[in-house]
Amino acid sequence: MLLDVMCMYLKWTVVCPAGAAPLKVQMPALSPTMEEGNIVKWLKKEGDEVAAGDTLCEIETDKAVVVLESSEDGILAKILVQEGSRGVRLGTLIALMVSEGEDWKQVEIPAPEPITPTAAPPTAAGPAPPLTTTPSAPKQSTLLSPLRLSPAARHILDTHGLDPHLAKATGPRGLITKEDALKLLNQRDERRPAPPAAAVTSPAPVTVSAPIAPSTGRPTFPPLSVPGKPGMPGTFTEIPASNVRRVIAQRLTQSKSTIPHAYASVDCDLGPVMKLRKQLATEDIKVSVNDFIIKAAAVSLREMPEVNVMWSGDGPQALDYINISIAVATPRGLITPIIKDAASKGLQEIAATAKALAKKARDGKLLPEEYQGGSFSISNLGMFGISEFSAVINPPQACILAVGGTRAELRMAPHNPDGPVLHTQQLMTVTLSSDGRLVDDELASRFLEKFRTNLEQPQRASL
Repeated sequence: MLLDVMCMYLKWTVVCPAGAAPLKVQMPALSPTMEEGNIVKWLKKEGDEVAAGDTLCEIETDKAVVVLESSEDGILAKILVQEGSRGVRLGTLIALMVSEGEDWKQVEIPAPEPITPTAAPPTAAGPAPPLTTTPSAPKQSTLLSPLRLSPAARHILDTHGLDPHLAKATGPRGLITKEDALKLLNQRDERRPAPPAAAVTSPAPVTVSAPIAPSTGRPTFPPLSVPGKPGMPGTFTEIPASNVRRVIAQRLTQSKSTIPHAYASVDCDLGPVMKLRKQLATEDIKVSVNDFIIKAAAVSLREMPEVNVMWSGDGPQALDYINISIAVATPRGLITPIIKDAASKGLQEIAATAKALAKKARDGKLLPEEYQGGSFSISNLGMFGISEFSAVINPPQACILAVGGTRAELRMAPHNPDGPVLHTQQLMTVTLSSDGRLVDDELASRFLEKFRTNLEQPQRASL
């Protein structure tokens, strides 16, 4: 009898199990600067078996679209964050898995973590009194006196159709400041009556006195802008910023506000490079001018290691690697994949690596190790017809080389035994943006001279 009871108990525990303990899948940090991500696509569906190393989903980070791999074996039981979800913060629970052999349909969904409630805005005890624009007696003296408005205040008042005589001037000598205009605008918005309820009688109409024309010579009430209607002042269309765009904005602001940029330019003769390219083309070796530039910059860094540095919180750090970051424009924004150990690579290898990285960057398939760890950046806008420009340093790097397009110029031929002779040169202007804390003007000038020599003498740089 006791044996029968035990068998019945064991059978019940197998057939009617409690909820399966879940294995949590959280939004991971897939890049050092990532703060949130977007779920692009789930590659597994609920109920699928998952092995360690299998890809679960595609996540758009602040750099690229990266696949999330499973670290454990099991079954994908529940997808909590669906495809297309944007702005998913790090550590957010996005899916649940269960171990092999457990019933994935009985997975226990954890209760959401409590969110600290924010203080709700105080509710008004009653409806706010309507805003009357009839000037009171004390304002009469103000209306008679000439108005003094700051340019920002005048723009705000004119754009929103506010009477400047209703603003309380707090600036010196009765000047209406930007803050005064914003305060008046907020008061108008706060006192704007809400839509009337169904059974509420409308209040008696309020008579509004005709506004007195301001002394600025501008219309007091310009036509109010209607959202979505083109051609009206003050209208605009919000464009959602991707994670990549937001990070680019943050890093550009950080670079220009914390790094003392210094600039130096030099003209390089591309004649020898063009000649060597033609020779290589006859051997069916296709390389671009940018490949020569990458190689020349890497060799110059090897010959001048004092430029191959970066700034950290404790000060300068000398780098023992030469990884060249190349700027690639993508629909998501600018990204800089790196060519590792470029100084020891040949032209063909550099060309093949750059082409493959550029394609992966445009497809959003770069791995984190393919765009992290650069020591020197190159940005080339020559193919867009830009003659020369200055680039923003990519922190924590010390330098970035901005490359312009080629142009033909007549110049005097040096060391000509027959006397001065004019000849055509294919010139290219490059501009070095350097961190003044690490690379001063004299060092930047010597580096550019070294770079020009290596580029104009490709064989010297072992290209």
